[in-house]
Amino acid sequence: MSAVPRSEKPAGRFRRMLDRLSSSQEDLESEELREDAATAGCTRIGDCQDREIVTVTGTLRTVTQRPLAGVPALEAELFDGSAALDVVWLGRRSITGIEPGRKLIASGRIAMSRGRRVLFNPKYELRPLGRE
Repeated sequence: MSAVPRSEKPAGRFRRMLDRLSSSQEDLESEELREDAATAGCTRIGDCQDREIVTVTGTLRTVTQRPLAGVPALEAELFDGSAALDVVWLGRRSITGIEPGRKLIASGRIAMSRGRRVLFNPKYELRPLGRE
């Protein structure tokens, strides 16, 4: 047996097909999202540090309207295949186009809140529906 781990071996066409067939749907979607982030030139969410200015991309998993300190806030979870972060728009009850399953690019300064990455009032760009 070779001492090289399977993930580091050169993957031929058959090996890639076998890996895709044996992977779960969630694994395949995560891999696709990571590739999208790399193609778009965005930072992986898993690599983001506190107080860092970043541009990230991914898919919105959940969107909820919940008040923070008496102020309306729209909160969404953005997932890019490596990790998730919360995107929060303060003073908003809804934003057209912000819905679960939608892909977007968001830019801003990362904050840590209760151990989770948060992006408050980011600049954002909705990805075209045709690319989903």
